[in-house]
Amino acid sequence: MSQPPALPVQKRAWDTRTRILEAAVACLAEEGYAEATTSRIQARAGVSRGSLLHQFPSKDDLLIAAVHHLAAARTADLEEQGRRTAGDVDAAVETLWDTLHGPLFAATLELWIAAKNNPELAAVLSPREHELGRAIRGVVAKLFGPELASRPGFPDLMSLLLSSMRGVALTYTFERRDHRKDPHLALWKRMARTALG
Repeated sequence: MSQPPALPVQKRAWDTRTRILEAAVACLAEEGYAEATTSRIQARAGVSRGSLLHQFPSKDDLLIAAVHHLAAARTADLEEQGRRTAGDVDAAVETLWDTLHGPLFAATLELWIAAKNNPELAAVLSPREHELGRAIRGVVAKLFGPELASRPGFPDLMSLLLSSMRGVALTYTFERRDHRKDPHLALWKRMARTALG
């Protein structure tokens, strides 16, 4: 049986990078910042030490890149959902709430907590988080749709929803339950409908 043709070098490098980033997010989300070592990530990704270090010279560079890699993928998914749900307040609120119950929020939370006592990590993370925050606000506007997002109360509503949802989502880190049955969800929907008329 003949061997399949080898992938081009650029494609192999991209695939390796993707495997490393996905393994890093999984380690960070499942095991926490302290346990997300480059050795564990390397083993989980199934790559050589040289491949990992060639692309990511430090653990913090790798973990920040991994979270932003996942955030970019999730943002693309949310933009697609926004095309389907634009103008539906309840669907937009539910989608926004769902985003805080997966590996992205868990991994991001680990980085935020680690940055509290790690000034070097905080210095690298802060500008990337501000950039990501702007992208998230843009995606949230698309979830609600241009007509609702143009209403005067929308910026305040968005800020309140994001802050409140993050706070409630923190309780799920130690008390696992079905987030779709959270009583706050009905409250957030009512608030959003009231604020947006």
